[in-house]
Amino acid sequence: MAGFLYFYVMKLTRLIEAFFSKYMPSPFAIALLLTLATMVLALMLTEPPKDQSHVLAILSYWENGIWNNALLVFAYQMILILVLGHILVLSTPMNKLIEKITMGVRNTGTAVVLVSVTTMLVAFFNWGLGLIFGAILARKIAESAQKNGFSINYPLVGAAGYGGFMIWHGGISGSAPSKVAEAGHLASLMEGINPGAVAALPQQITYADTIFSTSNLLIFLVVLVAVPLMLYAIGRRLPATAISLPQYQGAANSDADISGAVYDRSRIFGTAIGLLVLGAFIYQYAESLANLAITPNMLNFFMLGVALILHGRVSNFLLALEEAIKGASGILIQFPLYFGIMGIMKDSGMVVLISEFFVSIATPITLPIFTFFSAGLVNIFVPSGGGQWAVQGPIVIESAQQLGVPLPKAIMALAYGDQLTNMLQPFWALPLLGITRLKAKEILPYTLLIMLLGAVIFIAGLLLW
Repeated sequence: MAGFLYFYVMKLTRLIEAFFSKYMPSPFAIALLLTLATMVLALMLTEPPKDQSHVLAILSYWENGIWNNALLVFAYQMILILVLGHILVLSTPMNKLIEKITMGVRNTGTAVVLVSVTTMLVAFFNWGLGLIFGAILARKIAESAQKNGFSINYPLVGAAGYGGFMIWHGGISGSAPSKVAEAGHLASLMEGINPGAVAALPQQITYADTIFSTSNLLIFLVVLVAVPLMLYAIGRRLPATAISLPQYQGAANSDADISGAVYDRSRIFGTAIGLLVLGAFIYQYAESLANLAITPNMLNFFMLGVALILHGRVSNFLLALEEAIKGASGILIQFPLYFGIMGIMKDSGMVVLISEFFVSIATPITLPIFTFFSAGLVNIFVPSGGGQWAVQGPIVIESAQQLGVPLPKAIMALAYGDQLTNMLQPFWALPLLGITRLKAKEILPYTLLIMLLGAVIFIAGLLLW
């Protein structure tokens, strides 16, 4: 039975990999195509304003959305989460920690359990940190196998390192939960859509109702146990693969002279500033932390302080920044385009139309499931969780309000769907593939199995929520 299933999984993944490599445009091209599609749909489905050309009105909605100040702040927050998480992983203490973690690994089974569990725990805290941590951990295990003469199935270990990206949106740095924890975000998101409904929205939805709710923590715990067990069972049956890797250097710390004064190279100065940031963090956010009202600003401020302390020298921090910023370049320009799409959908009335469609076919029980599947589909074309929340968030909120579905449940349904198909979407796997030197087609069969298992867990969790 296992062999039969494996054969068909491999066949399916080869088809998926061929499709993505041959027909799938770049994420930026997809954002442009979605923009044009949204404009056409708005022309077809909405009424033109009385005093303005329909085409010109839609172009105006688009431009207003692109330069929405609140959303541009949101974009910068999400980019910093990725960049600062990456910077943290590239510090010397983190690299030493990773090397110590790998010391007890001697076969594929223990490797995939170690990599998947630790990566998911780290990704639960910060998705940028988890993404790079998992990649480096998988790479270090492969180097250890190569050096110490034991065998592993490296693609499976690499897939385990990517598994953390299936739980990130249900974690502390999740785009949707962290934004709705900001006072006034929901009202700002829904402004101009349904004035009556906006008044009924809560000021904020804290992590006590989303990330740290009993339901979400139980779902996370089940995933944390089930995925490693599945990978362990698979790993015991798979043959070892050949490994030929140089030692991973990353952004190596350097004491070399750089432009800037002694302060750039001073460990005392860098550490002192990091401690100052953490002191300010505790003073400013102690009450919010106690109330579990965790926002992107809080996460980024904390990680900035920790990153400065771990790197010690400002010069080392900047070297890591140069490496980390490369991974953020792909989403930097996409965010404004998704905000433009959101502007068209909101100002043209499309959000209300789509929400009414979901309300007409859904019930309070099935709406979270519809949201889950639609979010998974949208994520294939909109790989940014922040961009997806900007586009799909108003639809989810409006539909949930009309059907009386608890907003935390609807928001987490979107989060689960978005994170699930990351196992199928190669965009966010690029940093991992670059570090591990693996190919997408090598890890895809196993990430697909992780996705199928995750789908069962998330759907069951939403039905029992």
